[in-house]
Amino acid sequence: MSSEAINAGTTLAASSGTASDPRPGRWSASARQLIGFILPVGLALTWEVLVALKWADGRLLPTPSKVIATLVGLAQSGDLGNHILATLQRVALGFSFGVIAGTLFGAISGYWTLARRVIDPTLQALRNIPSIAWVPLFILWFGIFETSKVILIAVGVFFPIYLSLSGAILGVDRKLVEVGRIFRFSHREMITRILLPATLPTYVIALRSGLGLGWMFVVAAEFMGAEQGLGFLLIDGQQTGRPAVILASITAFALLGKLTDWLLASASARFLTWQDSFKPAE
Repeated sequence: MSSEAINAGTTLAASSGTASDPRPGRWSASARQLIGFILPVGLALTWEVLVALKWADGRLLPTPSKVIATLVGLAQSGDLGNHILATLQRVALGFSFGVIAGTLFGAISGYWTLARRVIDPTLQALRNIPSIAWVPLFILWFGIFETSKVILIAVGVFFPIYLSLSGAILGVDRKLVEVGRIFRFSHREMITRILLPATLPTYVIALRSGLGLGWMFVVAAEFMGAEQGLGFLLIDGQQTGRPAVILASITAFALLGKLTDWLLASASARFLTWQDSFKPAE
């Protein structure tokens, strides 16, 4: 058989394989986004129907329509916007400080053995302290104002970034590092040309994990004498016996957490376009 015939057959097989593959284009981009709403919307509608039919009591667990009405009322009065801005400011500051500290200590611990032996045991011990245990100490040290709240959030963000980054550096393929040493890379070149690209995917996941913990820690932070914030709104709903307000604040936390996580993931995706990642079947 001639080489032309073989090439033609190979091309035909490849093209027919591509055409018969059902995965590409099976779902449009908008459809893939909407799929994620099926479960929460379905659960919300189910509870709405159960309460409407008197098959369930909506007093302690209000219906989604009542929660939405509460959010709308808070938004119209301006209270919701003030609470959201106060919480966002605390999360943004705490996340920024936690990222800086976690990145610095994680990089040092992963890159220098002596530094890791000195600081890692202490940080690993501190990592296991519950967040609520820091509250009385931070109040004693920094008072009940914004400083103690921001530091508590930064502590929550710090540990996942430190642990993931130091572990990612230690997990870099030894052959890559040896190649850098053969070419006599400086410390800066070793970091920028080998370690940084190798650890970037794990670092992005660590940032998202740290952001999620930042949203968790802000609730504990706003228990410390806050006068504004979604955590304050949640406690106010508990003290005044308004479950709709509690669920409204929880809903706001969920939406803001999801939005900020999506923004972070979208912003970091452009730095990971070089990855030839596994694409699961749809």
